[in-house]
Amino acid sequence: MGDRFGRKTVIWISIVGSMPFTLLLPYANLFWTEILSVLIGLIISSAFSGILVYAQELIPERVGTVSGLFFGFAFGVAAVGAALLGKLADLTSITFVYHVCSFLPVIGLLTWFLPNIEKRKKDLA
Repeated sequence: MGDRFGRKTVIWISIVGSMPFTLLLPYANLFWTEILSVLIGLIISSAFSGILVYAQELIPERVGTVSGLFFGFAFGVAAVGAALLGKLADLTSITFVYHVCSFLPVIGLLTWFLPNIEKRKKDLA
């Protein structure tokens, strides 16, 4: 998909596509929470390889370094985020954390500011 439509587009669709489901999540019962969680996970994870290749194309002479940093940073931030959300749940409530997490994909709208690599490649060719 990234080769056909562009990596930035795939990343954008993944983030925007998951947003309605994450915003519904705090208001869903247990059955719908399970279904929405699976949908959100599939949609967001579908862009993971596109994001990695996009990052590698930003620094093509350092593919291994970019991959290592990407995976290390992604899992490290996830671990710290899980701990912080657990602490926030202890201080407030799990319902509050659910509402906070439902808005996290909105941060992904910052992908709008990513540079257009595909356009730059066409200009160089």
